[in-house]
Amino acid sequence: MERRKFIQNIGAAGMAIPLSSFSTSTNFSISEEIIRPKALKEGDTIGIVSPASAIFESEPYEIARESFEAMGLKVKFGKFAKNRYGHLAGTDEERAGELNEMFGDPSIMAIIALRGGSGSARILDKLNYNLIRKNPKIFIGYSDITALHLAIFQKTGLVTFHGPVAVSTWNSFSTNHFKKLLFEKEKLTLQNPQDKGDELTQTENRIRTIRPGKARGKLLGGNLSVLTGIMGTEYFPKDWKDKILYIEDIGEKIYAVDRMMSQLRLGGVLEEISGFVLGKCSDCEPGGSGFGSLTLEEVINSYIEPLNIPAFSGAMIGHIDDNVTIPNGIDAEINAEAGTISLLNAAVR
Repeated sequence: MERRKFIQNIGAAGMAIPLSSFSTSTNFSISEEIIRPKALKEGDTIGIVSPASAIFESEPYEIARESFEAMGLKVKFGKFAKNRYGHLAGTDEERAGELNEMFGDPSIMAIIALRGGSGSARILDKLNYNLIRKNPKIFIGYSDITALHLAIFQKTGLVTFHGPVAVSTWNSFSTNHFKKLLFEKEKLTLQNPQDKGDELTQTENRIRTIRPGKARGKLLGGNLSVLTGIMGTEYFPKDWKDKILYIEDIGEKIYAVDRMMSQLRLGGVLEEISGFVLGKCSDCEPGGSGFGSLTLEEVINSYIEPLNIPAFSGAMIGHIDDNVTIPNGIDAEINAEAGTISLLNAAVR
C-alpha cells in the first residue's frame, strides 16, 4: 500500500507516560560502541506497537498475530492497539508512551510497528532515549518508521531494523531473511531473487549498476521522504562519514525525488558516504510542470555518478512483498556489480 495512502486508515496504539520522564538531550557518538540487541528465539514475546497511522479493520491484527505465532513467537499488542486520533493510531502521548513502555517491559524481546503511514516524527521528542539505551531490543519497521530508526540510532547507537511491518506480507522470502538475521544471527548476504522463470534472461527484480566497485561502511538509511523530512533536527544522524546510504520510497513524483536528492547533496550527506543503494521507488512517476520530466534513472545518476563511489539500484528494499530486513548501524560491504549487501558482523548477539 502506498505510504501516503496509509493515512487514510484508522486504529491502534499508545499509552500516556508523564512528559517529565522523557529524555531527549542525549546524543550517541559514533566513537562509542554500537549496541546490538539480543537475538530472538522461539517462545519469546514480540510487542506490536502503532507509532504512526491507524488501522480500522480487525483482520490485520489477527493476521499479524497469526504470522508471528507461526514463527514460534508470542504476541503482545500495545494497550491502545485500536486507538484512533484522526488518521493517527492515538494521540502523540499515547503512541510515544506505548513505545517507551514496550522498551521498558522485560517480558518483551522485540518490538515491531503494526504499520507505517504518517506520524512517527511527531513523537521523536517524546521518546525516552535513556530507557531505550538501557533496554536494547530489536525494533523493526519501514516507511514512516524510518524517522524512529534514525532518531534511535542518533540518540542511542542501538542497531534497529528497516524491514517488514506486522501487517506486511510474510512470505517465504521476507520470513527467511527475518529469521536468519534475527533468530540465527547470520552475517547475511542480501541479494535479489535469481529466478528467471521461463524467460531467457532475468526480467524482474534486476540490479542496475550505477558505479561499479565495492564499498564498506555502516548501513544507514530508509524511506527517502521521511529521512529528508527530519534533516536539520537533533534526531537526524550527524555523522555520515563512510556510511552506506540506502533509500526507498513510494508514490513520489520524480521532481519530488529530485528535490529530496538535492537536499541530501546540499546538506552534505552525499559527499560523506562511501556507497549508495537504491531499493524500490514504487509508483514514482513523472509529474509537475507539464514540460516533460527527467526519468528516475536520470535523476539518481545525476546525483550519484559524480560521487565516484560504488552504487547500484534495484535492491529488495521498499514497499514490496519481498522485502528484506536491513540493520542500521552494522558494518557491511556492497558489491555494485553483483548487487549484493554483505553484512560483516552479526546484527544481533
